[in-house]
Amino acid sequence: MDIVAEKLKSMKGWLKFLGILTIIAGALQVLTIIGIIFAWLPIWMGILLYQAGEKAEEYIKSKEEGTLGVFLGKLNTYFTIMGIVALVTIALTVLFFIVALIIGFSLPHYRF
Repeated sequence: MDIVAEKLKSMKGWLKFLGILTIIAGALQVLTIIGIIFAWLPIWMGILLYQAGEKAEEYIKSKEEGTLGVFLGKLNTYFTIMGIVALVTIALTVLFFIVALIIGFSLPHYRF
């Protein structure tokens, strides 16, 4: 067995498992008011992970290079989205921290 197929064999189960968990997390997020707006994102990311797991399994059986390309494309999309989400999260955290500091310093100080 070639090294790529060997590595994919150990990855495919985890990719599918994490994909299902991410889809479930997105489905649970729909139950909240704010979550309805953003729930599509974890559901989409979970689908990408699950599909990557399926493509890994398909490559192990067929050894077709095109299948490996689709697998890598799914992972590329997943990590691109994850990177954008991480950057937006960091930016919003910094922004909220600055706003909190400004509000905190601009409020009159009361003595109890």
